[in-house]
Amino acid sequence: MVFADRLAAAVKKTDSITCVGLDPRKSQLPKCLQDSVTDNAPSQWASAYQKFCCDIIDVVKDLVPCVKPQAAFFEALGPDGMVALGKVIRYAEQSGLLVITDGKRNDIGSTATAYADAYLGTQSPWGSDSLTVSPYLGRDSLEPFAEMCDEREAGIFVLVKTSNPGGGLFQDRQTNGQTLYRSVAALVHELNESRIGESGYGPVGAVVGATYPEQLAELRQAMPTSWILIPGFGAQGGAAEDVLIGLDENGLGAVVNNSRNLIFAHAREQYRDRFNDSQWQDAVAEATKEMNAQLKR
Repeated sequence: MVFADRLAAAVKKTDSITCVGLDPRKSQLPKCLQDSVTDNAPSQWASAYQKFCCDIIDVVKDLVPCVKPQAAFFEALGPDGMVALGKVIRYAEQSGLLVITDGKRNDIGSTATAYADAYLGTQSPWGSDSLTVSPYLGRDSLEPFAEMCDEREAGIFVLVKTSNPGGGLFQDRQTNGQTLYRSVAALVHELNESRIGESGYGPVGAVVGATYPEQLAELRQAMPTSWILIPGFGAQGGAAEDVLIGLDENGLGAVVNNSRNLIFAHAREQYRDRFNDSQWQDAVAEATKEMNAQLKR
């Protein structure tokens, strides 16, 4: 089954469009995990990150369709961190979750092919179902990823309109009467045209932030066959009404990422009086269920 159809099936099975971002940070880990690190060695932090993420996966595997590990936090620990990332990806896949590795990779020619070969597909070395990809180097840098999606039934999410405040510096610039983000969206749509699955969607998806709801509505129309990964919900200010416009009439076509507000829920005011440090997983479960409920409304 192609990636787009697997994602549609997972959304229907879980009745959820929530994507849990796995962004481990040293200072925000539950105290019980921080205390397990005795000498500040990268290897010990990597073990703590791995346990943290795998424990989250245990909690959310029946509640959401997918998780999104952020490679940067693991890379910050060096080789030990990258080994932990690989184990987290495999654990999520074995737990029945689809994995979107947030690496924002790309390059030209054979290097783009190498990135695609490394990350895409459960049979790849990293074993990821999908990968976030930068479009800045142009069409020939995206084609190797799309071709690897065909070969391995994987997916990609191309950065189209990002959630950060400074994204508009380049993305909103106009050339020949069209913004750069609309040019990227047109290429995403074109790359998908010959790759549509039974769900009506193809493997070439897009990243469009919840912090720009008007552009999200615009881009939903511009890329009708692309799954949209929507960051910016929760801690970055995006609300349910901002993200639901990214869905099609059947409630498909988008997944909404939330990281900090879910994985560190034990530290949030609304949960910390109800869940002590040893109950941090219960707080994750409660926050995830609450987000699911918000998005259903």
